[in-house]
Amino acid sequence: MSVAFRRESDDEHLEPRFELPIPPGPNLVTTRGRALIDERIADLESALAAAEGEEARKAVARDLRYWKTRRATAIETAARADGVVGFGTCVTFTLDGRERRVTIVGDDEADPASGLLALSAPLARALLGASEGESVAFNGREEAIEVLNVG
Repeated sequence: MSVAFRRESDDEHLEPRFELPIPPGPNLVTTRGRALIDERIADLESALAAAEGEEARKAVARDLRYWKTRRATAIETAARADGVVGFGTCVTFTLDGRERRVTIVGDDEADPASGLLALSAPLARALLGASEGESVAFNGREEAIEVLNVG
């Protein structure tokens, strides 16, 4: 029989499942962010114990490895208290005539719809280092953002 017609196993034709990508840079977390990571790990450990089938276990184990890595590399960081926008601070600002309020958090805690903005987001990077009453550039426009309150 020709080698062209021989098939060793079905596994050799499956798409590879890569690990979940870890965001670059330090893994800064708030106290709330650290608690969320711990909750996620507990949920995944329960799911792994209850998983039926090899594929289900592999998928849960992959997610669990990601979250355990995030917990191991977490650097719990307190918010700045000096009135300057930084990690963990809540900032109220105007952008395009609309007032918004966000808290700058770690990548895994981010939820823009809830006002939790990742430190790595372009808007958060534009706000970093600003103080109340200061205007900062954003999206190619000078003085696009006016910082109203930092706290």
